[in-house]
Amino acid sequence: MVIKHLRKWLVSGLLSFSAVTAVQAQTFVFTAIPDEDETKLVERFRGVAVYLSEQLDVDVRYIPVKSYAAAVSAFRNNQVQLAWFGGLSGVQARRLVPGSEAIAQGVEDEAFVTYFIANTSTEIEPADSLADLEDNLRGKTFTFGSKGSTSGRLMPEFHLRDTFGEAPESVFSRVGFSGNHTRTLRLVEAGTYEVGALNFQVWEKELADGNIDTDAVQVIWKTPAYPDYQWTIRGDVNERFGEGFKDKVTKALLELDDPKLLESFPRSGFIPASNDDYEPIRKTAENIGILD
Repeated sequence: MVIKHLRKWLVSGLLSFSAVTAVQAQTFVFTAIPDEDETKLVERFRGVAVYLSEQLDVDVRYIPVKSYAAAVSAFRNNQVQLAWFGGLSGVQARRLVPGSEAIAQGVEDEAFVTYFIANTSTEIEPADSLADLEDNLRGKTFTFGSKGSTSGRLMPEFHLRDTFGEAPESVFSRVGFSGNHTRTLRLVEAGTYEVGALNFQVWEKELADGNIDTDAVQVIWKTPAYPDYQWTIRGDVNERFGEGFKDKVTKALLELDDPKLLESFPRSGFIPASNDDYEPIRKTAENIGILD
């Protein structure tokens, strides 16, 4: 009888130990939308992975993806549990994964803007109103960023439609999608496209780093502010990594204060975010037919 009870205790203990070990052995995986050159993103987010691993006491890994859609799919399929999304891609991901939450955004993401830029050969002068640029924009070539980008596609397309009452394809002689903000900048700078729209943070960082030929390209208009990037986490992380894990991740992101790491985004810090913050993005996407 004693041996029988001992066996039960040993089996129970081994099962409990195995369960705890399984939780501890889990790798917490995250990704980010590929809005800039991959080399920059890998350097930035590997640093974030090291930071989160230290704060959360679990193995943390960043995996790069090739497209905005791939980031959303990885989140949906639970290949990643956390993602740095843009406004639109975050809305798309949370619609596909019930219970997922926006938990943190950059200080600058509360009031983000898109820059419209033009090659200086067009002789388009900066304006306070998009409507003032209508005559200069019509017939030009134009590039968005990624099709799934908030700052590189959703918001500029919304303002073009709202201002001119037409689809971009009716306003411009040719419309393209560069794939990311850095490429948009380079294509317009080179004159491959005459006009483009991009994330203002990418422009400002490249400008500060001396990587823009201001004799070749300039900002001609900026949109009104809107909410954009955010960290979104799956709703089932506590089940997988232990009670309170979501709160630990949130706390770690909000307390990230490494100057070099923040500069790589670039952000001055992170603040709390919620799904409700991105309702304006959802409504805009539905308004122009990007979301059903």
